[in-house]
Amino acid sequence: MERLEMSKKERQRLEVLSRVKRGELSLGKAAALLHLSYRHAKRVFGRYREKGDKGLVHALRGRASNHRLEASKRESVLSSYREKYGDFGPTLAAEYLAKEGLSVSAETLRRWLVSAGLWEVSRKRSAHRSWRARKEHCGEMVQMDGSHHDWFEDRRPGAVLMVMIDDATNRTYARFFEAETTVAAFKILKRYVCIYGLPRSLYVDKDSIYRPGRDRTVEEELAGEPAQTQFGRAMKDLGVKLICAHSPQAKGRVERRNGVFQDRLVKAMRLEGISTLEAANCYLEDSFLPELNARFTVTAKGHCDLHRRVPRGVDLDKVLAFQEERVVQNDCTVRWRNRWFQLTAQNGRWALAGKRLLVREQLDGTIQLVYRGRELASRELPERPERSQGKTASESPQRRGASGTGSKPAPDHPWRRFRLT
Repeated sequence: MERLEMSKKERQRLEVLSRVKRGELSLGKAAALLHLSYRHAKRVFGRYREKGDKGLVHALRGRASNHRLEASKRESVLSSYREKYGDFGPTLAAEYLAKEGLSVSAETLRRWLVSAGLWEVSRKRSAHRSWRARKEHCGEMVQMDGSHHDWFEDRRPGAVLMVMIDDATNRTYARFFEAETTVAAFKILKRYVCIYGLPRSLYVDKDSIYRPGRDRTVEEELAGEPAQTQFGRAMKDLGVKLICAHSPQAKGRVERRNGVFQDRLVKAMRLEGISTLEAANCYLEDSFLPELNARFTVTAKGHCDLHRRVPRGVDLDKVLAFQEERVVQNDCTVRWRNRWFQLTAQNGRWALAGKRLLVREQLDGTIQLVYRGRELASRELPERPERSQGKTASESPQRRGASGTGSKPAPDHPWRRFRLT
């Protein structure tokens, strides 16, 4: 007995048209029930009377598509995938295969890989989270994160990719650094500001770079201000609101972009043979990021770009720097990270001993000593200055008397003859 497979729609047509054949329904009523035009219902009913149940089955079922690709091309694609792109996903592999002249859609490649056992279908289920709409304007909020990954696949020691992505448009900027540090955060922000301008807010995680792990100082408590890191202080000076996310999912846009980099960028640098930070950063800015932004950037809902220029009179190099207060010693020296700086006589009338001044270390290593907004003249000492030692017991004078002269009373001094009775 022949086995006939029918879809739900075909079974419904069989049930209705069998009633027409038995005279229980008119063809017009059957057309209305099947949501067909009367002319098409006549054609379907004609095939049913001529071929029986088989006439209702689609004529192409079980036959290969006329648009199918040749078997030789399929073998060439799979062979190239095994040789070069063994860990590439179907979408990314299809893009690189197209560059080789082996053009095939990502979905077709996925089916081929699954059937050949080269790709496994995985379903990811995540916990329910509330959806947050994109910001309406470019520059209204930028998400920033450091992505730790084996970027160079043992071709060099590990590195971190600092990533910044505009929340409204997905426009991305990124750069490699040796580690995720305050210096790295300062440097990528400076480059971003020079290209696009100052964002209104910056969305980051709770890393110690952005969120201090200490209590407030007495000065901060008296001023009613929260504890700040160097990066947080710089953002306050620039008027950029710093927002710390409570979970990685909260800044999902930059986390997903990290996933894109960890997939596409790693493989692109492998094919390019890149093994240094300098070459990787050049490849990012010259090739990878322009292509990525051209493909994945979306149009913001609002037409206004809210990025700001650096305010007039603000030196970005001085703001994006390490700044702390120090007390001037009596010998007019200042200590900073086990380095000693001597204030010179060029500072004029300032009586600086015992005063608190600001020490600023810029990203290029320049040290500046600032008092009341004025940069002081100073020079670095080669070593810690020696402190003057006190005199020995034989050289030091006796305790001063009431007269304050410091002289030693004579043996016949009335003070020595005084006795209690």
